[in-house]
Amino acid sequence: MAIDGFADQIAAIRAFNRFYTRKLGVLDQHLGRSPFSLSEARVIYELAHRDDVSAKEIGNELGLDPGYLSRIVQNFEDKGLITRRPLPVDRRQYQLSLTAKGREAFAELNLSSQNEVAAMLARLPAGDATRLTQAMATIETVLEQRRSQPASVVLRSHRVGDMGWVISKQGAAYAADYGWDISYEALVAEICAQFIKSYDAAREHCWIAEVGGEPVGSIFLVKATDEIAKLRLLQVEKKARGLGVGRALVEQCLQGARERGYKRMTLWTQSILVAARSIYKSAGFELVATQPHHSFGHDLVGETWERDL
Repeated sequence: MAIDGFADQIAAIRAFNRFYTRKLGVLDQHLGRSPFSLSEARVIYELAHRDDVSAKEIGNELGLDPGYLSRIVQNFEDKGLITRRPLPVDRRQYQLSLTAKGREAFAELNLSSQNEVAAMLARLPAGDATRLTQAMATIETVLEQRRSQPASVVLRSHRVGDMGWVISKQGAAYAADYGWDISYEALVAEICAQFIKSYDAAREHCWIAEVGGEPVGSIFLVKATDEIAKLRLLQVEKKARGLGVGRALVEQCLQGARERGYKRMTLWTQSILVAARSIYKSAGFELVATQPHHSFGHDLVGETWERDL
């Protein structure tokens, strides 16, 4: 492929890659202050977030040489971090799982990484952290079409003004679609106000979905207990439905809960919200309780859904 027309862009990308690698401190092939190399840390991360995965799948996902991956797996097994057993369909391949010791190692690695990134962000001037994460989202969207959502959909963290947008859109949408009265908008306003007042970045988060730079959806991850996270206020604008926005938001919320150390997630919804219930069910949630109630001007059936993380 001819490179003459891209010389400046190539130089800029290579320069950024060197800077970013140096900034994250991985030139010595160790992540943070952990005993793991970058490749080892990536393998542990995949094992912590995927059930019953094969070594071959991890190798393909991370682009690791089979021989190198085999040495990592053997090292982890020797240290008691993983178990492996032959796949029933192909006994030449192995299915890998983290042991309790392995999950402890991941938790320490994950917390250390979060603390280092938080320290880096804390040194930035006000507003620059948002600019940084938006730029990262742009890079990821341009370079890779995500499996979980269309390339045109970007998930970002909340910022000033988003709570007002969430309150307005939620109130208007449920009034138009279900005839709910203004008491629902009041409830959303209370949830959003409490989220901002008691916001704990280490345990909670809000994601806003955008298409073409315009907000089209939202979801909240909030703390219920030290081990249980709560999913709240999933909403997708009508014009963005069918793009996979709702599923992407739920997947992101689940991932965010795992990364913050929660063991279980719960949510409260209504039996009439068919589309949302379908998303929750496909994401692994199970209906655990129902309760009739009169709210927002209507007789409704509230539902509690839960799943392990």
